[in-house]
Amino acid sequence: MELYDCFASTLEQPAWILALSALGLLSLLKASIAALRWIFVSFIRPGKNLKRYGSWAIVTGATDGIGRTLAFQLAHRGLGIVLVGRSPDKLFDVSAAIREKHPNAQVETVLIDFASDLVEGVARLKKAIEGMDVGILVNNAGMSYPYAKYFHEVDEDLIKDLIKVNVEGLTRVTHAVLPGMVERKRGAILNIGSGASTVIPSDPLYAVYAASKAYVDQFSKCLYVEYQDKGIDVQCQVPLYVATKMASIKRSSFLVPSANTYAQSALQWIGYEPTCTPYWPHSLIWTLISMLPVAVVDKWRLGFCLRIRKRGMLKELEKKKQFECRSAASEDSCSCLTAFSSDVHDL
Repeated sequence: MELYDCFASTLEQPAWILALSALGLLSLLKASIAALRWIFVSFIRPGKNLKRYGSWAIVTGATDGIGRTLAFQLAHRGLGIVLVGRSPDKLFDVSAAIREKHPNAQVETVLIDFASDLVEGVARLKKAIEGMDVGILVNNAGMSYPYAKYFHEVDEDLIKDLIKVNVEGLTRVTHAVLPGMVERKRGAILNIGSGASTVIPSDPLYAVYAASKAYVDQFSKCLYVEYQDKGIDVQCQVPLYVATKMASIKRSSFLVPSANTYAQSALQWIGYEPTCTPYWPHSLIWTLISMLPVAVVDKWRLGFCLRIRKRGMLKELEKKKQFECRSAASEDSCSCLTAFSSDVHDL
């Protein structure tokens, strides 16, 4: 009887209170499901057997950072590796290092300078992989600004190279490798994007870089839908800061993982969602940022990037003055170095 009275009194409440209560319960249920799913995909869900996609993996930008580490870890999992990079010496060194660590690994190299000989380089890649059972393509090659800059300060050569490397290069390599995957009815494409285009609302002073990575994300989503029923998994990973040369970060930390730590997470996610942030602390940051007002995040990010711009300009001016000193070969001409920072007090 008491239960009936309680239920009856609940029904007597105004409709708006009942509606708010229902919305609250639904929101709580949705948040609980999202939290449980996050725990599952971050810590419990097993990674896929990558060899089922094929016996070879292609890694672009394989001589440094995330690309280099992914190449080593893919070789550790028993795949043959096609290293793609622009430096013959670095390609040789990475190839030798992989063979030393994994004596049974098959390693091939293809020279491509994405900024200068892209068309010819992709032709070399197509020839090199003829007859290969290429199962995985990692589009990791990319470039960013030397430091934060207003758009009007970015020179035309940098704009051209950013688009050529980050957009055209990734597109052409994918177009060269994909037909073989379609023929074999299996494959996985991993495109390395950036939190600059997805996690944060905007990335001021890195406009062209962020926009080029937004292309990578949308391109990946479209291919994910196009080729899902052909046995090909396409994914864009959007990490935040990783301790790499391109990010100009030397020391890793809990929130800024090393390339090796990030790569371990990255391989666990291949073949699942079309867009993801594999390193779990990064996904927590993404959640927190999404809860803040866009204007607040934009203001914080602009201030952060302005500080990067100032440090970059100071370093650039210092290098310029050191060069002038060496050219003059005079001790007196170097006295300006003690006060060089005053030249950029208004940055």
